[in-house]
Amino acid sequence: MDSMKSELFVDVQPKDISIALLEDSRLVSLQKESRNVMYAVGDFYLAKVKKLMPGLNAAFVDVGYEKDAFLHYLDLGPQFLTYSELLGQAFENPAKVPDISQIKPQPDIPKQGRIAELLQPGQRLLVQIAKEPISTKGPRLTTELTLTGRFMVLIPFGSKISISQKIKSAEEKIRLRQIISSIKPKGFGVIVRTSAEGKRVAELIHELRSLVETWNSSIAKMQRSVPPSLIYEEDSRAVSVIRDIFNPSFESVTVNDAEVFEQIQQYVALIAPERKDIVKLYSKDVPIFDNFNITRQIKSGFGKTVSFKSGAYLIIEHTEALHVIDVNSGNRSKASQDQETNALEVNLRAADEIARQLRLRDMGGIIVVDFIDMTKAEHRQQLLEHMRDIMAKDRARHNILPLSKFGLMQITRQRVRPALDIITEESCPSCFGKGEVQPSLLFTDKLEEKIEYLTQQLEVKKFILYLHPFVEAYIKKGVFSLYGKWRRRFGRGVKIVADESLAYLQYRVIDPSGKEIYLHEERDMDSAQSKNKTRSERLDDAEHAEEPPKKKPSKKKASVRKEDDEKEETKD
Repeated sequence: MDSMKSELFVDVQPKDISIALLEDSRLVSLQKESRNVMYAVGDFYLAKVKKLMPGLNAAFVDVGYEKDAFLHYLDLGPQFLTYSELLGQAFENPAKVPDISQIKPQPDIPKQGRIAELLQPGQRLLVQIAKEPISTKGPRLTTELTLTGRFMVLIPFGSKISISQKIKSAEEKIRLRQIISSIKPKGFGVIVRTSAEGKRVAELIHELRSLVETWNSSIAKMQRSVPPSLIYEEDSRAVSVIRDIFNPSFESVTVNDAEVFEQIQQYVALIAPERKDIVKLYSKDVPIFDNFNITRQIKSGFGKTVSFKSGAYLIIEHTEALHVIDVNSGNRSKASQDQETNALEVNLRAADEIARQLRLRDMGGIIVVDFIDMTKAEHRQQLLEHMRDIMAKDRARHNILPLSKFGLMQITRQRVRPALDIITEESCPSCFGKGEVQPSLLFTDKLEEKIEYLTQQLEVKKFILYLHPFVEAYIKKGVFSLYGKWRRRFGRGVKIVADESLAYLQYRVIDPSGKEIYLHEERDMDSAQSKNKTRSERLDDAEHAEEPPKKKPSKKKASVRKEDDEKEETKD
């Protein structure tokens, strides 16, 4: 598998950021997140206890989210009393940051204790988001704080040094343990991550120091804040994802935003200086995902029905409690001699696609797969082993049960953020679901009107008009094309580019600074009213309907899922 060609593509838009991982040009992971995301896994908040729920042995805590966050007794962490001691000193003397090494370690809290003995309403806590808000639930919190770096996880109030079980070499484990124990400050525990294997002492010292510095600056910020408030957030979303999935064997990392490109390049230069040239800046007008055939894969990979091989297909359904996947052989013409062999072949290929879909959609919780029935026990065992092998690459913690007597396979997969649900069906951009559209033949007339309004009324001389590829091809066809006519009439600043993510009669306009100009009018939704209006009246309508270009939101960092599996798996 090491020869697999892995490429990462980062599409930065004003509102969100999408990160696609391709293996051998096939999309295997897509992460899409708002750029001003709040309550992301790993963020620290100064919060206030709202009410205690003795029956649940938990507390509801105000972190500023619309629904109260949930903090269970077991998420307080064994060193809760030591943590409380430090917070007490910090709030008592806001001018001085308490030194964690000077805090006397308190005994661990009992596993069977009651939350009412430790917390009270109105109490201030420094909490970390353990699970993002999903569906109707608020965030889940922990006071067992951790700071994640590239090579290690720093655990305040701990003392143990744990090494990732994925590091197999006994000599390397001893070397890492000796290095960390010689440089680790008192009052902190450390989990050494898989990526620390073979790294130089200087790199490990540098990261440990920066994590300790982050901890001290977070406590200082907490002392100056009033709950609820954000205290610390991890690296920018793009850098966080790359930190967790970056591999020096990556072929390329392509980014379409100069600022994010610099952040990623600096990060790669820090951890793998010889590989920093793999980070490339994409500057073409064609959307980055269209250019590398990712949009097409997103449209075909999401949705209820997914085809995978020789007419076979999956049907994927989502409910609140679980995901259900049905495997169908379809109308396979090249069926093998007997049904049993045919069923095994389809099931093995379906397993490949299911493993990809779980990563791609980040599906979590319980997944039930209805494979095609097989009578032979050795075939069922072969399918189970194949599923376990291909799921081994999945970073999320998971468990796969053997096929039940009904032929169902149950899989549980860790879920820390909502499953990615991309709607592949397109609602009609002309009628907005009403069922009646303007004549598509007149769409080009409407576009010409828009361009005239942009260039003459708004005096925007340079812009890119993005259209569905079919419409773009029609406008550019022939020697005497509409495109040529429009550029002669309105100037060479008019540029038309295909965008596969748009629906048939949809369009969008981007100015040279990358901001969208909103030109959708009321009459786009109701063609009947505008039939009798003069052209000047229609332009006037557009002017009133025009929204000012929206400000680019301040770049807010977001966090990424931690390597929870390493934390769970590590054993001292």
